[in-house]
Amino acid sequence: MVKAISLVSGGLDSLLATKLILEQKIEIEGVYFSSVFYSLKHSNSSLSSLITCELEIPLKILDISSELLEIVKVPKYGYGKNLNPCLDCRILMLKKAYQYMKERGGKFLITGEVVGERPFSQRRKALSFIDKDSGLESLVLRPLSAKLLKPTLAEERGWVDRSSLLDLKGRSRKIQFSLAKELGLKNYLTPAGGCLLTDIGFSQRMKDLFRYNPDFNLKEVKLLKIGRHFRLTPQAKLIIARNQEECQSLKSLSEDGDLIFYPQNEKGPLGLGRGQFRKEDISLASAILARYTDNKANSLKVIFKKSYSQQENFLITPPLEEEILTSLRIA
Repeated sequence: MVKAISLVSGGLDSLLATKLILEQKIEIEGVYFSSVFYSLKHSNSSLSSLITCELEIPLKILDISSELLEIVKVPKYGYGKNLNPCLDCRILMLKKAYQYMKERGGKFLITGEVVGERPFSQRRKALSFIDKDSGLESLVLRPLSAKLLKPTLAEERGWVDRSSLLDLKGRSRKIQFSLAKELGLKNYLTPAGGCLLTDIGFSQRMKDLFRYNPDFNLKEVKLLKIGRHFRLTPQAKLIIARNQEECQSLKSLSEDGDLIFYPQNEKGPLGLGRGQFRKEDISLASAILARYTDNKANSLKVIFKKSYSQQENFLITPPLEEEILTSLRIA
């Protein structure tokens, strides 16, 4: 039996594409790419459960965070609307999937891409370019739009019946929803765009890192996903958690040299200061934190201390004025 490797995200398109080829009695293994830049509120284990339940295929999860970080810093083919290097990212995924395909004895790859569904990376010319640059021409089958594209090796060899494939294009998903019902697919992720690099707010935070800390690492990126961010000076940055979960995340991502801020005897969030803080920066950070406590009208005591230190200091400060607060906020 011919084996294929399918790139599955848990979204409707990739599940449908895989299901269509499963209907042709092809043995399929799935590969899911995880990354620090994805915003999906699902754990890898829950995604794995969803995919394997709907498709009944084995699934391999590959983390491409490190490789993607280097691409984001210097994308060969540039960015989309924000900081999304979609062409470079897709080429990376296909190359990694191809490596896994060879390890598993597969003959071709499957993706859920639809011609014209995404303006940057799923134009007909872009799909052809991605295949060529990744060295995978004729090896990538896109079942949902196959009839609009050149026949692939799987079709030419007769492993897959081209007449049973589709000719979908554009952003409408009416046909996909109908087909999902027909094929019995019930659980899939909504097409909300899981990549944070396409989000304007996250991209602004990334640009701040590029400007003030160009040698940033994955841990710095994880911090960008948490809380409210403020640029106090070129050397000092403050992050304010928005809920208890984020408070715990800030604590876990704190490092030696960071400053921790929190209100005394008031309900309020945790703040994390990173960089070089002068006395005036500590005062400013304390006033920002005070703005996000329940007591927004009066002065209050804000504790600050070095991360991993027991020694505490404090300031009594009024909340920062809204106009100044807004001017300092990154996103």
